[in-house]
Amino acid sequence: MLDSGEIMANRWIMAARPKTLPAAIVPVWCGCVLAWKLTGEWSAWLAFCTVAGAVCIQIATNFFNDAIDADKGADTKARLGPTRVTASGLLSRRAVYGIAMVFLLLAIICGVVLFRAAGWPILWIGLPSLYLAYGYTGGPFPLAYRGMGELFVVAFFGVIAVSGTVYVQTLQWREEALLLGFQVGLLSAVLISINNLRDRAEDATTGKNTLAVRLGELPARLVIWVEIKMAAICGIFWFKHSLPNFAAVSLPIWLLGGYLSWRCFREPIGVGLNKWLAVGGMLLVLFAIVFQLSALF
Repeated sequence: MLDSGEIMANRWIMAARPKTLPAAIVPVWCGCVLAWKLTGEWSAWLAFCTVAGAVCIQIATNFFNDAIDADKGADTKARLGPTRVTASGLLSRRAVYGIAMVFLLLAIICGVVLFRAAGWPILWIGLPSLYLAYGYTGGPFPLAYRGMGELFVVAFFGVIAVSGTVYVQTLQWREEALLLGFQVGLLSAVLISINNLRDRAEDATTGKNTLAVRLGELPARLVIWVEIKMAAICGIFWFKHSLPNFAAVSLPIWLLGGYLSWRCFREPIGVGLNKWLAVGGMLLVLFAIVFQLSALF
């Protein structure tokens, strides 16, 4: 039987949503691999600070999302996904907001190290990222409530995260990083799309106008298919950059991603989609593993 401390710790872990962290880790992981492939060098210390900052921003975003959705009544008893700690009363709204700010502070500390190493471009990346940890669901223009969640993920958890990581490591803006970031961002967006498909009916009743709510059920399923196929097709552009080995990263996207998109077409709206959400996370990690292996040859 769990004691009170263990119960409280489990609640904080639940609110942090550790299953979402690959979306923060994979862009930095792949960006470091690409930087090493392009230059033959990489800094483990800068890589650690980059991934730590990204993870802290992701966790802060999750805490803000938990509290803000509860404030707006977006997490109801009809919820099909994991329990949200603020709406369910497991943690107080004040505590959840407070820990979100703590993680933003930790992200800023990591950002100071990166700023000293790479200069002003870190501010151009870091300041919007810090704001959008809150602004994804809060503020005057909450992206998640405007159907812009997928676009946000492709941009910030894909193109910007990968390009920024490569810049920190090389002090160069590389076109190859844009290609890699687009692939990573699309695969990360699959997670948001499956999540929004699952929650479409609930979101429609609470004013959370996600892309799935705006488009309807069938187009929302099609979005997942498009994201996966675009990520796979982008693999051919590695030939343009004289890095043909990286075209191999499309293989798991075609295979596991193809199966995932097919299942997302057939799976009824309900808790069954949670399983395929987990498979989407596996696909993202598998992409990073194959990308790293491809860099060795």
